[in-house]
Amino acid sequence: MTNAASLSPEEIERYARHIVLRDVGGPGQLKLKKARVLAIGAGGLGAPLLQYLAAAGVGTLGIVDDDVVSLSNLQRQIIHGTADVGTPKVDSAAAAIARLNPHVTVARHPLRLNAENVRALVAAYDVVADGSDNFATRYAVADACYYEKKPLVTAALGTFDASLTTLRPFERGPDGTPNPTYRCLFPSPPPPGTVPTCEEAGILGALAGVMGSLMALEVIRAIVGFGEPLVGRLLMVDARSMRFETLTYGWDPENPLSGTAAVAADG
Repeated sequence: MTNAASLSPEEIERYARHIVLRDVGGPGQLKLKKARVLAIGAGGLGAPLLQYLAAAGVGTLGIVDDDVVSLSNLQRQIIHGTADVGTPKVDSAAAAIARLNPHVTVARHPLRLNAENVRALVAAYDVVADGSDNFATRYAVADACYYEKKPLVTAALGTFDASLTTLRPFERGPDGTPNPTYRCLFPSPPPPGTVPTCEEAGILGALAGVMGSLMALEVIRAIVGFGEPLVGRLLMVDARSMRFETLTYGWDPENPLSGTAAVAADG
């Protein structure tokens, strides 16, 4: 492993197409090398996310997943292969990343996140990318990222639809208003049983690939700093009509994290 403050000749060649990009360059590639990114889930979204972050040269990738590879995963979870069935997903994903880019360090977290362990885990990383498949995890991760002041890229998949946004609620917008939290966008999870699971409703495999790749783009943007992130904007994708739409959303003064009542209580 080369010094984190520099790129080896092999790394310069590997990342050459990034380095010639005006908005990335050598300094941006060094930021990627020094970055620590936590990926929640090594499934449909996490598979392409992890592969593109590894290929991009993110220095440390943390993978949270307590599941093992099953045959039904392989229709969309392309970081795993047939020979990996029965293997813990963190191990299968780590092996694939090592084949793809030996310059990337992988930290395996074969556990299920909850309110007791999530904040300490999030605190050890620079950016968090949530591709989990349940509402309890999404809210726990979003709340932890708010308290630990970590940028969060979060996506969700439906059958033929998906959404993506970036959250930086610990910062303020140009007008001085706080950036929105996840709870400003989705105040509370839907009642149990109202949203069918992936097993019940199905999912289009290639759509997971599209959204996981877009997550990787948002994470890379958060690290390097180019362009305009999806802060206060929700990207919605309709795969049936191949329609991409972006809705804006803002800070809700009633939200329990950074709302007026919460701020007053903290003060």
